[in-house]
Amino acid sequence: MAVLLEHQFKQLPADKQVETRPFLEAVSHLPPFFDLLGSTVFAPVKADIAGNISNIKAVYDTNPSRFKTLQNILEAEKEMHRSQWPKVGATLSLMWLKRGLRFIQVLLKSLVDGEKDVNNPNLIRINVTKAYDIALKKYHGWLIQQLFKAALYAAPHKSDFLRALSKGREMKEEDCLEKVRQFLVNYTVTVDAIYEMYTRLNAELDYKV
Repeated sequence: MAVLLEHQFKQLPADKQVETRPFLEAVSHLPPFFDLLGSTVFAPVKADIAGNISNIKAVYDTNPSRFKTLQNILEAEKEMHRSQWPKVGATLSLMWLKRGLRFIQVLLKSLVDGEKDVNNPNLIRINVTKAYDIALKKYHGWLIQQLFKAALYAAPHKSDFLRALSKGREMKEEDCLEKVRQFLVNYTVTVDAIYEMYTRLNAELDYKV
């Protein structure tokens, strides 16, 4: 799974602290994933993810030793910005980034779990819908929700999507899905750890855009 497995996420330590530098390196390769979904409606999500990564990196680069983990960043910004926190800085950028990461996670997990439309088994529409509903829908207003609903009709066929994930290389579907399953192991643990951190630090916001 070239687009994924070439950039595996690092296994987390027992305390589930996410190191900033390897995290930023891994996520920097994810924005092109949204090009595979076949609709320009996903272009803003791609741009949003890339922008949020840049914002977090800019903060990290100011003091790499101080901001060794993502939690270090959130705690420092909480102290720095006080009443404005968490709707500020890298804390806000990571909050939105993790939602994009959750979208990818749910979509890929749905595919490897074999969830499909029995009437249209080679479409990934229900997989994309599930990912959107879980990861992003509650944070979007009515207009954006309608745009995404329209984008579902441009979602690629499952076979085309898996081929694109493999950078056009021919690969048996089960082999392709097994590589996705391998990718999801550390990826899922990392995304879950970030969500848990936001809950623990009371840093989650639920406003709509």
